[in-house]
Amino acid sequence: MSGDDVRPDEVDGSEPESHRGAFGDYGGTTGAFIERTFREKILLVGVTLPPHLDDDTEASLDELELLVDTAGADVVGRVVQRRTRPEPATYIGKGKVDELKQLAEAVDCDTVVFDDELSPAQQNNLEKALGRTAIDRTAVILDIFAQNASSQEGKAQVELAMHRYRLPRLRGKGGSLSQQAGGAGGGLGARRGPGETQLEVDRRRVLRRVHKLEADLRDISQHRETQRKARSRSRVTHVALVGYTNAGKSTLLNQLTDAEVHVEDRLFATLDATTRRLELPGGEGVLATDTVGFVRKLPHQLVEAFRSTLEVAAEADLLVHVVDSAAADPEGQMAAVREVLDKIGAGEVPELICFNKRDTTPEWKRLVDRHPGSVAVSGRTGEGVEDLLLAISDRLRSLTSSCELLVPFARGDVLAEIHREGEVLSEEATDDGMLLRARLDDAGRSKLSAYLVGGPASTPR
Repeated sequence: MSGDDVRPDEVDGSEPESHRGAFGDYGGTTGAFIERTFREKILLVGVTLPPHLDDDTEASLDELELLVDTAGADVVGRVVQRRTRPEPATYIGKGKVDELKQLAEAVDCDTVVFDDELSPAQQNNLEKALGRTAIDRTAVILDIFAQNASSQEGKAQVELAMHRYRLPRLRGKGGSLSQQAGGAGGGLGARRGPGETQLEVDRRRVLRRVHKLEADLRDISQHRETQRKARSRSRVTHVALVGYTNAGKSTLLNQLTDAEVHVEDRLFATLDATTRRLELPGGEGVLATDTVGFVRKLPHQLVEAFRSTLEVAAEADLLVHVVDSAAADPEGQMAAVREVLDKIGAGEVPELICFNKRDTTPEWKRLVDRHPGSVAVSGRTGEGVEDLLLAISDRLRSLTSSCELLVPFARGDVLAEIHREGEVLSEEATDDGMLLRARLDDAGRSKLSAYLVGGPASTPR
């Protein structure tokens, strides 16, 4: 699709189903969702900015269309514009706004959704010019999270993100009320009218709620930190499943551990982290956690609000990066996931790439060839799961080093501790005691340093 193209999509004219509002009053002060009995008609707008190409914009709009459908609305058209930089007042410029207004009226859309985040001023100017609601990709993702949050922590995180997004977008009742209250003579009314006062009240109310949510989440975070310290003391290895939304992480966790996590073929179906015990082929047990899915242009408000949940990935011993091998752009999705991982401090955690949905496409073979050390599975059928378990086991072993320890025969307690701390590769009785070759992490080696023979026998692979 070339430059400044405008394309209305086909509309089938069927009666829309009853639905709880896909998009709330994002410009208002309450932050509540509007109760609707129809699926909104949505017009999408994408802008190609250097160094991106039109194909990049179209791919991003395709994903935005999926997000809009997940939120419960229907896309009736899209507009693509090519610019060197965003226009400060309306993002797309006056001429394009006029063209967009004509198309919006032609397709009778309810809302215009921009693929890039709008400033509060741009959103306000666009709504005035278009005569209808204008929101951005961030608002759509926030709406989906609000619909899907189920746990106390998840609901608090989403509400906090939405308040942070809406706070700079609060609007008063306009300057006319202030002018009417002040009259020609000026005075207090001219400086502080009813509309302005209401705006200040709304802002204070939202700020109080933000502070309350932040305090609640700090308490939850402290509880989570206590749990993490307990896991750290128990020395249980932790594996985190990360990946793009709808890559099949929850399905794979169910296949691996019988976790019975809710699974649905839609974006962001799972927001709450779930941890289950996973038995590896060698008999060792690890903890496996399913994390919230990522997406391109993930709103920074959500990254900040969900930081305590996302930190599960940063503190894991190994990341299993689940990739949808049937996706249109799996490489782009992998890049988007790694970008978020970098933001939360998980960029240096060892990664094992797992291409999922091998039962739906032959593309997984090419992807595995392009990424040596990766594996391909089907979370739905279980095909390739044994290979994944072996790969996880091998990668975790490679994070430790093998060493030799000499333990007196009388110290059976030390022998038991070595078995608890790591993996014993061999045991041999000598004149001086039991000579063991074992794999230990740094903490285990430090604890058993008195029994080490000549330092490490090898270095990590």
